[in-house]
Amino acid sequence: MTIFGLDSSQVLRLAAAVAVDADADPGIDEATAAEIFARASWTSIAEPGDSIAGALVSSLGAVQALTSLVDTWPIDRVVAALADAGADSIAARDLALAFDRWRPRLVSSAVITAFRQAARVSARLIRPTDAIWPRGVDDLGVHAPIALWVRGIDAALCSLGSSIALVGARAATGYGEHMAMEFGAGLSDRGVSVVSGAAYGIDGMVHRAALASGGLTVAFLAGGVDRFYPSGHDALLGRIATVGAVVSELPCGSPPTKWRFLQRNRLIAASSVATIVVEAGHRSGSLNTAAHAAAVGRPLGAVPGPVTSPSSAGCHRLIREFDAACVTSVDEILELASGLAGAVPHAELDLGLQAESDRRSPEQVRVIDALSVRAARTTTDIARRAGLATSATEGVLGLLALDGIAVEGEAGWKKAKG
Repeated sequence: MTIFGLDSSQVLRLAAAVAVDADADPGIDEATAAEIFARASWTSIAEPGDSIAGALVSSLGAVQALTSLVDTWPIDRVVAALADAGADSIAARDLALAFDRWRPRLVSSAVITAFRQAARVSARLIRPTDAIWPRGVDDLGVHAPIALWVRGIDAALCSLGSSIALVGARAATGYGEHMAMEFGAGLSDRGVSVVSGAAYGIDGMVHRAALASGGLTVAFLAGGVDRFYPSGHDALLGRIATVGAVVSELPCGSPPTKWRFLQRNRLIAASSVATIVVEAGHRSGSLNTAAHAAAVGRPLGAVPGPVTSPSSAGCHRLIREFDAACVTSVDEILELASGLAGAVPHAELDLGLQAESDRRSPEQVRVIDALSVRAARTTTDIARRAGLATSATEGVLGLLALDGIAVEGEAGWKKAKG
């Protein structure tokens, strides 16, 4: 018997190795194995935040959604299946474009490799039905993760429901690092877990402070949990994976890219009950996290800094233009988190800050990420890496060539130097 064209015994072994309760009960039934394998496959096939994939999986279930792709269902059949499931309709054209961009990544060997690598580093796959699933991410709707790959302890994942996200610039000042340390340690001392992105600067200081205080901390990554990034935080992330949790919606082996960092930020914001920007320049990537927090109705705070410091310009902007609360102490952070839990989402903040932080379209960002300065890559390879249809990739490459960003040669496309 086969599952998705693979031997069922192989699927059972792979799924059992990464199941949440694998240690307690190594045996799982065929239906559970198919569900785990399907959700794991979708983390490889669709880029983070893909709304069509999210809608398809939530409506048809991960297994039937993957079956429709593996068995190359006609789009009319997919539309009919969605209607039978009572789901909101998805335009046939949008489905066709989605299937075109997913098919280049429909490679069973890549999924099997991700499973084996996950088992090697003791990573697990958690699903929305699992008890340790962070319920806050469900507020992302069709942009919510289909599954999450994790390394760490259950207590850290369970603490996300009452956690605080502390984020900030990589190029942090001494003042910013001091405040990050104070807040990370102070919240940990109060029994509150802290969430961040493990980057250099503010993020790293937040995690270190929480660990030093014996608190729980969770790091969300933009690549696979088997390849810690940045490499300079390898020891830090190894420690977090032991006494906290390292989480990603990308399968093992996946490299971090600019697009994936931007999408990772939505998980940091949604999984926590409030987001605090500790230090950020006018165009800091931390403002993207703030935008996601506002979009899902999470309380948003910003730490003021010296008015002469460019490193705090982003925080001041959040306070002045977007009604972020000015926070200067742990008590004020906790007051913000408890007092504004019913905040109304502000879509305009999301749009404004995203436009400021990155003026290129998502498709252009993803194609640029997929290009190499040294190695020429074919359009098909770039499309697979970017998670786009080949036809769409060709159009984006043409635009990037006009801008002098992409260069075509006999062997393929490269990213222009400089």
